[in-house]
Amino acid sequence: QVQLVESGGGLVQAGGSLRLSCAASGRTFSRYVMGWFRQAPGKEREFVAAITSMGANAVYADAVRGRFTISRANPKNAVYLQMNSLKPEDTAVYYCAARDSNRLSREIADFGSWGQGTQVTVSS
Repeated sequence: QVQLVESGGGLVQAGGSLRLSCAASGRTFSRYVMGWFRQAPGKEREFVAAITSMGANAVYADAVRGRFTISRANPKNAVYLQMNSLKPEDTAVYYCAARDSNRLSREIADFGSWGQGTQVTVSS
């Protein structure tokens, strides 16, 4: 297991940008696939993006592809989500998650460690 703490959420106007960060504990961070998920009020948690353990490959949800970029810095035990051209429908609590595997996944059940979430609110 790895402990995860998100930061960087806040209130932004439509069209603006935010960068979320996720700090991980432990000395084995580089073996984990890392992902970002989000949950809007009254909706189920959904996949946003994921990146392989060494950062070579990433996958995105259709709703964010071309606007969001996931990256990681293994020496810093950190993963990031750069969010550009934000829309009101991006408003949600954003969660960082870790999967003890090098295989990318979009499935919530494949990620065993989760952060507490950070709120992102996009005003119109």
